[in-house]
Amino acid sequence: MTDSKYFTTTKKGLINTTHLNDAQKLIIHFVTNDISSCASCSALFPDVVNCMQTDNLELKKLVYLYLMNYAKSQPDMAIMAVNTFVKDCEDPNPLIRALAVRTMGCIRVDKITEYLCEPLRKCLKDEDPYVRKTAAVCVAKLHDINAQLVEDQGFLDTLKDLISDSNPMVVANAVAALSEIAESHPNSNLLDLNPQTINKLLTALNECTEWGQIFILDCLANYTPRDDRESQSICERVTPRLSHANSAVVLSAVKVLMKFMEMLPKDLDYYGTLLKKLAPPLVTLLSAEPELQYVALRNINLIVQRRPEILKHEMKVFFVKYNDPIYVKLEKLDIMIRLASQANIAQVLAELKEYATEVDVDFVRKAVRAIGRCAIKVEQSAERCVSTLLDLIQTKVNYVVQEAIVVIKDIFRKYPNKYESVIATLCENLDSLDEPEARAAMIWIVGEYAERIDNADELLESFLEGFHDESTQVQLQLLTAIVKLFLKKPTETQELVQQVLSLATQDSDNPDLRDRGYIYWRLLSTDPVAAKEVVLAEKPLISEETDLIEPTLLEELICHIGTLASVYHKPPSAFVEGSRGVQHKRLPGSAGSGESVESPDVASAPGVSEAPPAVIPSQGDLLGDLLNLDLTPPTTTGPPPPSSGMQMGAMDLLGGGLDSLVWLPAMKAKGLEISGTFARRSGVVQMEMTLTNKAMSVMTDFAIQFNRNSFGLAPAGPLQVLTPLSPNQSIEVTLPLNTVGPVMKMEPLNNLQVAVKNNIDVFYFSCQYPISMLFAEDGKMERQVFLATWKDIPNENESQFQIKDCHLNSDAASNKLQGSNIFTIAKRTVEGQDMLYQSMKLSNGIWLLAELRVQAGNPNYTVSTELVSLKCRAPEVSQCVFQSYEAVLKN
Repeated sequence: MTDSKYFTTTKKGLINTTHLNDAQKLIIHFVTNDISSCASCSALFPDVVNCMQTDNLELKKLVYLYLMNYAKSQPDMAIMAVNTFVKDCEDPNPLIRALAVRTMGCIRVDKITEYLCEPLRKCLKDEDPYVRKTAAVCVAKLHDINAQLVEDQGFLDTLKDLISDSNPMVVANAVAALSEIAESHPNSNLLDLNPQTINKLLTALNECTEWGQIFILDCLANYTPRDDRESQSICERVTPRLSHANSAVVLSAVKVLMKFMEMLPKDLDYYGTLLKKLAPPLVTLLSAEPELQYVALRNINLIVQRRPEILKHEMKVFFVKYNDPIYVKLEKLDIMIRLASQANIAQVLAELKEYATEVDVDFVRKAVRAIGRCAIKVEQSAERCVSTLLDLIQTKVNYVVQEAIVVIKDIFRKYPNKYESVIATLCENLDSLDEPEARAAMIWIVGEYAERIDNADELLESFLEGFHDESTQVQLQLLTAIVKLFLKKPTETQELVQQVLSLATQDSDNPDLRDRGYIYWRLLSTDPVAAKEVVLAEKPLISEETDLIEPTLLEELICHIGTLASVYHKPPSAFVEGSRGVQHKRLPGSAGSGESVESPDVASAPGVSEAPPAVIPSQGDLLGDLLNLDLTPPTTTGPPPPSSGMQMGAMDLLGGGLDSLVWLPAMKAKGLEISGTFARRSGVVQMEMTLTNKAMSVMTDFAIQFNRNSFGLAPAGPLQVLTPLSPNQSIEVTLPLNTVGPVMKMEPLNNLQVAVKNNIDVFYFSCQYPISMLFAEDGKMERQVFLATWKDIPNENESQFQIKDCHLNSDAASNKLQGSNIFTIAKRTVEGQDMLYQSMKLSNGIWLLAELRVQAGNPNYTVSTELVSLKCRAPEVSQCVFQSYEAVLKN
């Protein structure tokens, strides 16, 4: 009798179970029917476990499937299966050995995990690669159940050894298991990637399955090459993956190449070759099903923001097809705008004009807005874009006309006094406007160019008739437009302005509208000249509106190409709940931007090149990890003096430094006294010290080292004391610093622990550096990026501080802060206060955004209290930044 008889179908939906006992019938029923309906099956757990002894492989699979589903509800009885697992792990058939170890990993019962360690250890070293690769995944599952047990049993070391396995699938599964464990323990340094390991992974890459290739490519993306030559070598070996049939493999390969390209010099021939090779696979992804197209387009959207030159010649690929779903159409439209340039703007505009005649209303609206975005992005095309918009307005299609007016308003703001000749055409369509945004845009145009419109007062009065029925957006715009009209034509519109001010202040219950009305009323009644300067002030030009992603977030999303983060355009921490293993990733520095760090201490700590900008590791032992100076200091050396007495001193302008402080008193350093300050000169942080010998003997052989600190400050070179320091002699030394050292969160954040060695002993001291020394010269954001970033940072990350006794007006404050690399992005006056919007960037890539409120008024006198709001993705730095902020203003 053959085994096939057990599974022969005799009637639709039934299985021939004549030759099986009741327990076996139950298993067949359990597996072949809805599992969730067999709630009573757990009662027969002992009988099912007895069936594990069968030699029938198919039946054994069913029994193991039963165990995986019911072992957790019967943990005491699950121990009965241990002996069979041990026996099956030594079965001559590798399929049974692998089946046993796979089931062991899926049974999440703490009581039996320790019994499974020995079988798992044997399977990890099994002669059959199929068993080894299955065991590798089992280690990750067991680690999720009992991490301490896995570490104590040495399974992690065995897993690391499997990376050198001769079978590529074993290597891939070992990498997958280690990567999963490392995600939940980000500081464990499990995947100790080095050139030798990378070479093994690249060798296995060519021979393993597609999912194995994805595991390996994702692992490679976490590696930072030592230099551009190694980066090029890896890129050359990864490039063939771009032609793979699996889109996930292609995207993983693109992710690796996008990251490693950062380290290649742009004048390198291979750099241009790589750009050309990246385009065809991305284009090929767009020939798949709509759902895959959308995922590909979301990833391409990120890629073209970082490197638009990759797809600059592939514009036609993103032209919309008639049968594309709306979500694909909108994404293609966005990418078209990002790729628009002077070279291709003609065909882009022709295509967008065609889209504006489609039947899908949402798509038509986006197409019309896209024309406006083209005008703002490509100045040479502005006139053609305006002409296209006017043609669309002539169609008299209501929603097309309204969208066109909205974007023309933006074009007016980008190119003032250039295209105002079209205003007459816009006014002809006034009566057809019924959407708040379009009505507000038209009102703005009428108010802004009232002197060019003969009947501007009549037009605005027509809106005023239904003032209370309008949306808040329209009411606010109407109030401002009529005040503008009054300032331009005071004799003709006095009654109109009184009417709108009365409606806004007395008849409205909207606080925003009422407050603006009162401000205008008081301005007009007390100082009409000042009102004119405020209300009719020159508007700042708007920049390209393409929903730019903040640079640091874009870098992180590039590191997550091919994952959900690249589809959501959000970092994993924004949507992965309760995951302590989510790390912020960054692209490596460009070629020649830094040096690799070779010391053991640095290698074991998260370095700047790997550490996220918004996460600083927790502080450990104050001096336990300090220095590795090869000095063998005496055991009697005590702990460093407490840092509480160390103050930053009075802040100077960025070109200077701080008041010099005594950091190390002579009585605590056997006669060596060290005083000093910090400065930032020409973009380099410097530690300026005065060494004084107050002992009776000559001092030589000076060396210096820093402990791990919050921002990775480290000496950029040795301490240059070229001559012996004689008794009662002082010498001034300047030590350049960099920020590529190991990182550890200190308390306070700007605390720096230092060890100095000479021929007498090793001495320790602490000092505090002003965090403003770390403000980078490239910390000025574009306005649109600033606005998007401010909105993107959660409100709970905002901190507010008061600056007292600071007698500066807004212009003086702005100039003073700019000297310390705190850049003013925009300025406006609200409710009698000047609002300065500012950005600054720390050396480790953390961006800080600030809103400084200064009381407006007489330029010779200001109120002595100012309010500053700081927003940052790493709010722990805000307090420290404020202290430096205040010091700069008060100096």
